[in-house]
Amino acid sequence: MRILQVITLCELGGAQTVVINLANKLSENHEVIVAAGEGDGKMWTMLNSEVKKEYCKHLQRALSPIKDSMALIELNKLYWKHKPDIIHLHSSKAGILGRVAFPSCKVVYTVHGFDSIRLAYRKFLPIEKAMQRACKAIVGVSKYDENNLKAEGITRNVHCIYNGIEAVENRPLTIDIPNYYKKKVLCIARLAAPKRADLFMKVAQLLPEYAFIWIGNQQEVTEHPKNVFFLGNIPNAGVYNSIADLFMLASDYEGLPMVILEAMSLGKPIVASNVGGIKEIVRNNQNGYVVKNIAEEFKNKIEYILENEDIQDKFSKKSYEIFKEELTVDKMVNSYLNIYNS
Repeated sequence: MRILQVITLCELGGAQTVVINLANKLSENHEVIVAAGEGDGKMWTMLNSEVKKEYCKHLQRALSPIKDSMALIELNKLYWKHKPDIIHLHSSKAGILGRVAFPSCKVVYTVHGFDSIRLAYRKFLPIEKAMQRACKAIVGVSKYDENNLKAEGITRNVHCIYNGIEAVENRPLTIDIPNYYKKKVLCIARLAAPKRADLFMKVAQLLPEYAFIWIGNQQEVTEHPKNVFFLGNIPNAGVYNSIADLFMLASDYEGLPMVILEAMSLGKPIVASNVGGIKEIVRNNQNGYVVKNIAEEFKNKIEYILENEDIQDKFSKKSYEIFKEELTVDKMVNSYLNIYNS
């Protein structure tokens, strides 16, 4: 098959990681083209040489009647240049423009976290509802998303496919953090309001004996508790789970966060916000906890896990077990191939 993957931004993020994993794996047996628009271009460097890359200079996240019209022309030209058998759209902007530009009989659309539309940008929900017939399948990345799509009236050919990744390499690492901290708690996220760095720092204040490490900030953070360490935007940050005892993610909304999958692939206990599909893979009292966005609740669960060696070991083993059974890139790719082939 000739498969065109389209995503709005070419920077690295959760949805882009899905595209990278899909494209690289599919390129072993299929012809794959990846098209993307604005961003820092780091996504391109993660794609195998067999994957064809197409930059759409007018495809951007912000609304612009002129640029959006030009992006439609770009996408239409891409279609006739490559004549793909399958067009797979990722993210809401590419999902809307792609369903206008491409034949609906060839289109699969993945919603990477429906709460971003359902809650944060609800004004676009009528567009999503109206365009559900402009594709052959709509995919949510969790049962939570699938159920909410249907509850909002988006019911036509809706599926659930969990994100999947290759297991993160477990290798020795060193970081410049004093060795007197008892444990290390890691978070990998961009420094944006929904990712709740404020809550991360409040939890750190409640557990001064632990080091709290944040990777993903693109700007310097100067005001923070002394046991919080902002390391910046590091490529392939998932490997830093190797030095962590527990992974924490506080967030206002999510789909199925790739950073949690990375931590689970290295057998880390998880404490995360009870949003999106997180509770489907972080199972209370099995491999971690999902909690309300209250600092004391995060603190209590993190402390319970890290102060009880047997619990930490049990949760670590269960995290890896869930990853191997449900969240590998092979399982994700095979599920998408079933939809493509149908």
